Amino acid sequence: MSYMSRGFDFTGRVCVSTIAADARATALEYGLGMELAEFCTAYNMDTDFEIWDGAARANMEGMTPLVFHAPFNELCPAAVDPLVADVARRRFGQAYSLMTGYGISRMVVHSGYTPMVYNKDYFAGRSVEFWSEFLRDKPEEFTLLLENVMEDSPDMLRDIVKGVGDRRMRLCLDIGHAGTVVSDLPMDAWIDGTSEFLSHVHIHNNFRQYDDHNPPGEGHIDAAAALIRLSETGSALTLTLEARRGRESAAWMRDNGFIAPSPIRGG
Repeated sequence: MSYMSRGFDFTGRVCVSTIAADARATALEYGLGMELAEFCTAYNMDTDFEIWDGAARANMEGMTPLVFHAPFNELCPAAVDPLVADVARRRFGQAYSLMTGYGISRMVVHSGYTPMVYNKDYFAGRSVEFWSEFLRDKPEEFTLLLENVMEDSPDMLRDIVKGVGDRRMRLCLDIGHAGTVVSDLPMDAWIDGTSEFLSHVHIHNNFRQYDDHNPPGEGHIDAAAALIRLSETGSALTLTLEARRGRESAAWMRDNGFIAPSPIRGG
């Protein structure tokens, strides 16, 4: 009996990230949406923009649902140096403009937290200030999705979302990041700790030491158990297969009964 037949069905709510070279082909074959990752590297918004913009537009054409992943390298909203925070503010503003130009309303951002560099209380407080300001002029239909990367627990991210207190700000749980060496918490604790504000999930796997972005079935994380637990939160979550091999990831979802065997959208 598949997980789908037991009610653990994510059909119509799964995207594939364009970090996979075969993302569009996979989305067409399996009826998936798309998470655009072309601008995860900020200088792609400045250098050879026409090439990257063309790639993003080609990848997203006809796809639904759609999510935009903002740049993240060296961007820290809670930076001690105000000039560094200004860079983050500028880059996220550029990303937002691009996203809205593409007709997308949901944007994933990294927190920018680095262990042993920032005090968590300080980082949470500064992040609340930054994101509250960022959201001030955004429309009601916009959703900002704050993603875990190097956090050892969900507590600080949950505190940031609570502190902002705006329904436009939600959490993105990355189970691959939560399953690396940065955290000793079991995956159920991550899911339970984020569930109150959870709207989006990144699915990939690793062997704990490195953030490998393997397909769901390749690594130490029990991705099937995580997906079952996520389906039981009661939230209408969307998911992104954020592995470097898209078709293999989608096949795993299909073969394990988490998405329908036939695409919901033709190619």
